[in-house]
Parts: sequence; structure tokens; C-alpha cells
Amino acid sequence: MSEHAYESTLAAYACRTACSRGRVYDEPESKHRNPYQRDRDRIIHSTAFRRLEYKTQVFVNHEGDHYRTRLTHSIEVAQIARSICRSMQLHEDLAEAVALAHDLGHTPFGHSGQDALNAVMEPYGGFEHNRQSLRIVEKLEHKYAAFTGLNLSYETREGIVKHHSAYDTPSNRDLSRFNLHEQPALEAQIGNLADEIAYNNHDIDDGYRAGMLSIDDLKQLALFGRFYAQVETEYPDVPERLKVNETVRHMINFLIVDVIDETGRRIRELNVNSFDDVRAAATPLVAFSLPTRKMNGELKKFLYKKMYRHYRVARMANKAERVLREIFEVYMQSPAMLPENQQHEIAASKSASGALATERLARIVADYIAGMTDRYALEEHERLFNIRSRP
Repeated sequence: MSEHAYESTLAAYACRTACSRGRVYDEPESKHRNPYQRDRDRIIHSTAFRRLEYKTQVFVNHEGDHYRTRLTHSIEVAQIARSICRSMQLHEDLAEAVALAHDLGHTPFGHSGQDALNAVMEPYGGFEHNRQSLRIVEKLEHKYAAFTGLNLSYETREGIVKHHSAYDTPSNRDLSRFNLHEQPALEAQIGNLADEIAYNNHDIDDGYRAGMLSIDDLKQLALFGRFYAQVETEYPDVPERLKVNETVRHMINFLIVDVIDETGRRIRELNVNSFDDVRAAATPLVAFSLPTRKMNGELKKFLYKKMYRHYRVARMANKAERVLREIFEVYMQSPAMLPENQQHEIAASKSASGALATERLARIVADYIAGMTDRYALEEHERLFNIRSRP
């Protein structure tokens, strides 16, 4: 199907390629791929995307092969986002690109790593993973001769910047070019909710697998208990593990349908008839219904208490924070220990007198650490602090 034929099937308020505000660097358009398909492909082929395979979602990589990583999580978010967009006649390719890029800037060791890096970077402008994702796609990736970064379309980069969750600490610093008073495309908003659907439900799966969440506790939750009761009635004799799988599957489907229904209701209520109407809306249009928000809020509080603050997770988080803090401190004290690529950045950042601003050095170090996988960060710490380890 041609792009023109595809876009003729979209809703009036969908983001079409004609709506795009383009790229930073002009490029000839592809005959066979629309701009958002090209964005998606560039993201998938990026170094930062490949590294997500060995970056923590909740459990550090060496704790088991079957737990979610940032990579598998991003793929799951993209799948959910595409499903919602297809049902609502929105641009699937844009939603997929935003979903696949939304975690590119995450540090090793998940949110513990981000907290540690933000703490040491506080005197130098802080650290936040959405802003780091933007730095990656605009500057840090080096794959093309004509420009730095991936030269993604405005709408994909805007979706990265305006992505918010309970863990984000968004900053408006230097982001005025994204017109922060405007709502992003519905496709980007859907990526936001798809992220929440994915991590809440799949953290149940991982937490149960790890033995941190009991079935008795889970059944007390309104959302889980509702569907677990249905599964028990339909499959009374299957193992508990399969009952949990079926329940999570039902929950994801329920949340997807709820988002579609509530978003459609808001679109009709606010008389949204164009992409410009989406941008001008006072609040996001993509949302859960109020009853579902309450049930989902209960689930999030439960996961925070029972899983994210579980002593096993807390112990690993403490170790991870110490590892990243110590790596940062040693590089700030001895920049000559940084690898060759970072040495080139340092040389290029020095003034005519040969001076290097401390804030600039800190950002170079933070970029390097944020790009590490869990495994590489542990190995780097070993190389830096164990005298018997090879440099």
C-alpha cells in the first residue's frame, strides 16, 4: 500500500507526513518509506538501541535470562502502541518510532542508575533520561557522514521530549523549540500510556517469577483479582503460573480497550476534528477512564511497595548507585583515564587557552556512563578499582 493510500485510511486528527515539521538537516525523502518508518529504522540500527538488551528494567541482567530488559520492554511498548493506533486509525509508524526511542537515554541499572547519575550531576545541570534520549538522537549517535545524531523527524523527537511517567523528572531547560505548551501527536501520547501498560503488567509477571509477589497479595488488587477470578473459573486445573500469565494477558487487553474507549470519548466531547485540534488541546487526550485510573493507581502503589522497594531490589539498587557514583568520581578526578573517544571530545571542548569547563567535562563523563550496559559498568568498575584487573 502506498503512503498516500495508507494515510487516506487515517482519522482526520491523525498525524500525517504532510503535518511533519521536518528534520533538522534537510534530506531527500525516500520513495518507499515514509518519514516515520525511516525514523524507526534509524532507531533500530542505532548503537544506543542495541545496548538496551543489557540494560536493567527492574532486574539486573545477571539475575536471570527471562526477566525484561530495556530492549524487550521497548518492543512490548511498541507492540501495544501499534495495536491502539490501528484500532483508532492513527499513524502506527510514528507511534512505533516514539515507543522504540523512549528509553534510549536510560542509564545502566534502571531508575537507580538514573537517580545516582542525577545526584552527581546536580551541580552541572542534572541528568534525566528523556533529555538524554534526545541528546542521543540529536548528537551522540555517529552513524552518518552528513550530520551528527540520527536526524529524526520533529514529531518523533517531540514524542521523546514530552514522554512522561511516574519516574520522570522532566526539565524545560533548552527545550523551547519543542513548543512545550502544545500537546504532542496522539500517536506520541499513546506511546506514553503504552509504556505504563507494559511496565505495570509485565512487572507483575517478573515479580511473580522472582518470588517477590504472592498470588494471595495479587488477588487483593481490584484489577488483577477481577481477571484472576475469571481465569480460575475458566481454567481451574491449570498450574498457578499459567493462571498468572492468562490474568496479565486479560489485564493488558482490558487496559488497551479502556484507552481506546476513553480517548474516543474525549475526542468526541472536545470536538477534535484535526491534527491542529490535538495540538491545541488543554490536556492530553489519550487517557484511561476514571475507574480504570483508580485501579491502575492501586496496582502502581502495590508494585512500588512490594516489588520496587523489596529488599532484594533495594540491595542491588544500592550497589548500582555506588558503582556509578564511584566511576563518575574517578573520571572527574582523572579525565586521562577516559577512553579515546571521550578524549577526542575533551580536546574538541577545550578553549583556545586549553582550559576545559568542569560542567562540560561532567557532561562528557555522564554521557559515557549513561551509555554503558549493566555488564559493562560492572566490568569498568572492576578495571578502575581492582588493582589485579587489566586496564
